[in-house]
Amino acid sequence: MRKQKGFSLIELLIVVAIILIIAAIAIPNLLRARIAANESSAVASIRTINTAEISYNSAYPTVGFSGLSALAGTSCTPPSSAGACLIDTTLAAGTKSGYTFEATASGTSPAGSYYASGSPITANQTGNRSFCSVADAVVRYSTAALTSCAGTESPLQ
Repeated sequence: MRKQKGFSLIELLIVVAIILIIAAIAIPNLLRARIAANESSAVASIRTINTAEISYNSAYPTVGFSGLSALAGTSCTPPSSAGACLIDTTLAAGTKSGYTFEATASGTSPAGSYYASGSPITANQTGNRSFCSVADAVVRYSTAALTSCAGTESPLQ
């Protein structure tokens, strides 16, 4: 009689159980890392919007601050107050890395202030915190979804 070669059902079940245990440990860590990466990208995007708003205000003092669409533009030869080409078109579209962004100028012409905000598309999946900034260029955060920025939120440390 020949000896059969291969694995028994018990051995296969043990291997599958070990793989499932490792996956149960690794997947939550992966999700937390993705949320942290999205939040880091959101902070960088708010800082980019701050820099673009200050540059736009300096370049077009008769207009003042502006919204996202005027900061981007599609034709950049030459840049104008309608399309300054200071931010990328992905950010100007309002959605990037699991966050939605908004920038709104306020005040009479020239607009003397603005606020920029970024909130997670799906809370606790794409991000845990919302970020915002006003004309002082300090990035602030809130655990609640933001529709505007009052400038009284907690500053990012």
